[in-house]
Amino acid sequence: MGAEGRLDAADSLGTVNGHGALDAEGSTSASEAISAGGTSLLRAERVTVRFGGLHALDQVDLSVQSGEITGLIGPNGAGKTTLFNVLTGLLSPTNGSVHLAEEEITRWPAHRRGRAGLARTFQRLELFSRMSVEDNLVAAWEACHRGAVLGRGRRERRRRVEEVMDLLDLWHLASVPAGVLPTGQGRMVELGRALCTDPRVLLLDEPSSGLDAGETARFAEVLRMVSGCNGLGEPAVLLVEHDMALVMEVCDCITVLDFGKRIACGRPAAIRADPAVRSAYLGETDVA
Repeated sequence: MGAEGRLDAADSLGTVNGHGALDAEGSTSASEAISAGGTSLLRAERVTVRFGGLHALDQVDLSVQSGEITGLIGPNGAGKTTLFNVLTGLLSPTNGSVHLAEEEITRWPAHRRGRAGLARTFQRLELFSRMSVEDNLVAAWEACHRGAVLGRGRRERRRRVEEVMDLLDLWHLASVPAGVLPTGQGRMVELGRALCTDPRVLLLDEPSSGLDAGETARFAEVLRMVSGCNGLGEPAVLLVEHDMALVMEVCDCITVLDFGKRIACGRPAAIRADPAVRSAYLGETDVA
């Protein structure tokens, strides 16, 4: 489906977001969103990334609020993956800062951010293909808990893995090698691994890639259940996705990038109607 079709499909949804409380009076800045009453769990401030003379990101702000699903969208080459890599510690910004709750983590390596509560999935499935589904989840839990590989916390590990298997309905696949699963089931296992790290913020990179309509609908349902499921507004979710209908359905707030700049930030209805967003996706030129 082309960009116009994706936006038109999103238009047909209306405002179907069940999480958000703000109306669609217009786009807002990340700092304004914070001051509006939300608690920012993950925040990027004026992030700039240069590769030689190329500005991959130019003073980009982003805020992921507790208990919410935040969308990050934009045309190919807009800078979404670059920003994801800055947030997760795979890439250092030229300028700007990254904060997890009240702590600046700009110079933290990726493994330290993971231990602090950032969990990421990738566009391509990154599963332990020869291990069973259940063992994939166990390995994820052990990787993020000190001493777990030495046998510490076995009771807590069992409890958490069972919770995630229940939530994602994975028990019928528990003993199946992850490498033989179709894409839809593999995506659920990948999400399960991320959840077993007890994340504060869950960063999902195009999770609906390769899913059919039924699998995408199921994934949307699971995302709603997962967001803020610990009762403390965690994990918050940051979603990079090209499926505009999915983004408009599940996201509370959406940030739009184009050519490395943030061109809009707001609730889905506001983003859907924003002339700058439609110009970026459709090539319209009648933008004031």
